[in-house]
Amino acid sequence: MDFWFSEMQTANVKLSIRVDHQLYSGKSEFQRIDVFESPEFGRFLTLDGYMMLTEKDEFIYHEMITHVPMAVHPKVRDVLVIGAGDGGVIRELTRYPEIEHIDMAEIDPLVVEVCKKYLPQTACRLDDPRLSIYYEDGVRFVRSKENCYDLIIVDSTDPFGPGEGLFTREFYGSCFKALREDGIMVNQHESPFYAADAAACQRAHKRIVESFHISRVYQAHIPTYPSGHWLFGFASKKYHPLRDLKETQWNLRGLKCRYYTTTLHKGAFYLPAYVEELLKDVETQY
Repeated sequence: MDFWFSEMQTANVKLSIRVDHQLYSGKSEFQRIDVFESPEFGRFLTLDGYMMLTEKDEFIYHEMITHVPMAVHPKVRDVLVIGAGDGGVIRELTRYPEIEHIDMAEIDPLVVEVCKKYLPQTACRLDDPRLSIYYEDGVRFVRSKENCYDLIIVDSTDPFGPGEGLFTREFYGSCFKALREDGIMVNQHESPFYAADAAACQRAHKRIVESFHISRVYQAHIPTYPSGHWLFGFASKKYHPLRDLKETQWNLRGLKCRYYTTTLHKGAFYLPAYVEELLKDVETQY
């Protein structure tokens, strides 16, 4: 008998992946957590039935949300990561020796424990001595911070359920206050392709533009995310993601990536016409 995992991406579209077997199923205080083994994508994690990551394509998301700001900011010492219980962002950040401390605010401790056990490919650096994990709501955590961080990475779930508060004007304002005078915030920005996702993308961008003078959107292509076309937001108090790219310095590090390059970095900010149109009305108001 064939077993398939299916995620409804819209009322009329679903993604289906053949499954060999289910490795874990449980329910935390916040959400249902499942881990499956598949022949095509390896192990993959879902929360409340929505795809979070697969072993085969997670590197795209984690490299693009991490290395883009790290190639722009000249000296990141202190980082706040909100969400990211799977450990992929932490894995990429710990490749930078100049980072002195990473705070991670993850609302659901069970996600971290499940990923440590079943997804060691992403959760492999959660024991790094520079990392402090706080099991609490990221909105509440960042609210009390001021002038603390050089970089904030918001690795949130979709804008409903436990991740809903991470897409509000109040939250982005708190992130602005928590950053130092040259700080950068990067967030996952949803997909621009399907109507409901595009509307969420517009709302998030509008709220970020209200808080940050420099706010740009960039893209990556992730096969298991809705439509395969995914956006990220880059917001900064000082640095422009292209004009301030430290291309030579980053390449001299010799970091080996499977997706990110500084050439791709530049290209990722050149968006398709339909995405430019989607964001234009929001940006021209501010």
